[in-house]
Amino acid sequence: MRILQLVHAPRLSGAEVLVKGVAIHHQRAGHEVCIASLLPQQDDFAEIRAELQAAGVTCLFPDTHYGRLGKLIHLYRVVRQFRPDFIVAHATLAALYVRLLPVHTPIAWVMHSGVNDFENSALKRAERLLSRRARAVIGVSQQNIDDYLREIGRHPSMVVIPNGVDASLFAQDNAAATPALDVPPKQIVQLGRYIEGKSQLDTIRAFMRVLEREPDAHLLLCGVVEDLGYHAAVVALVRQFGLESKVTVDGPRSDVAAILRSSRVFAMPSRFEAQSIGFLEALASGIPIVANRIPSFGFASAFASVSLVDTTDPEAYGRALLNALDMPRSTRQLAGYTLHDTADRYMSIARKFVHPLQVSA
Repeated sequence: MRILQLVHAPRLSGAEVLVKGVAIHHQRAGHEVCIASLLPQQDDFAEIRAELQAAGVTCLFPDTHYGRLGKLIHLYRVVRQFRPDFIVAHATLAALYVRLLPVHTPIAWVMHSGVNDFENSALKRAERLLSRRARAVIGVSQQNIDDYLREIGRHPSMVVIPNGVDASLFAQDNAAATPALDVPPKQIVQLGRYIEGKSQLDTIRAFMRVLEREPDAHLLLCGVVEDLGYHAAVVALVRQFGLESKVTVDGPRSDVAAILRSSRVFAMPSRFEAQSIGFLEALASGIPIVANRIPSFGFASAFASVSLVDTTDPEAYGRALLNALDMPRSTRQLAGYTLHDTADRYMSIARKFVHPLQVSA
């Protein structure tokens, strides 16, 4: 089968990391896979692109930022060039653009957003017009499906397919492949884009409480700088508290497995998430976790060394981080949340809508 995976922008972020894993999994299973995008590749995606190309996955990204018509022409050329049997569009804008094309290829739309995109009236109107152009609507969480039902209505094929991670890359017995980094012995790490919803400011405030009891602790913040103003606020708060020697404000990192192996606690104070890849990677690594008490993290409450608290409360959040520093690493079984599980479920959707005579592998 020839499968086109469409993303908005090639960048080092959760949805794109998932797409990379699924694409390589399908390519190795004997299918022909292409990843395309609406926007040019960002610098932090270079290592992922090299990994995709080494696995035989085709990458077709524009070299320039196109306007609306240019994006449509680019996508049409991609489809004409690759000739997919099935298209998987990840995120709202990618799904809208590809369904405007005059093609008959079956399309599945995957909703990754942790917020309700249809609160935007223009997006709601567009989706109501284009809804049936998607053969399947996939949510990475039940909340995605609930939002769609409430705002758009019922679609003939709706399903929840949770994100998955390659647990073997993060497992504790994979030390040879992901050796520990030379970091402070009591490091807390938060991985995620610099946007208000990821709440790095809450972590810094809670970390002040940690230092009162654990002066050797260190905080590492890593992620794509998406909101320049918010990133500046994070840096300013670190300076305001005089924590320059205790808090590292870093950019995107590709060595996530090594960071998780080397750190003592993983912090995830997100105000909203659909189904976070970073959270799943932390679960797979066995690192103690302190996360916000939001519905999308609820499934992990029964796992060892996972604490779900109100991370907007600096006292409660700080106590939880302090307690987690003394927790052991744990082996967690992620049945249903592995990359293999997710890739197989995507393939089952593709086989449902692609005529058997069209399948090339």
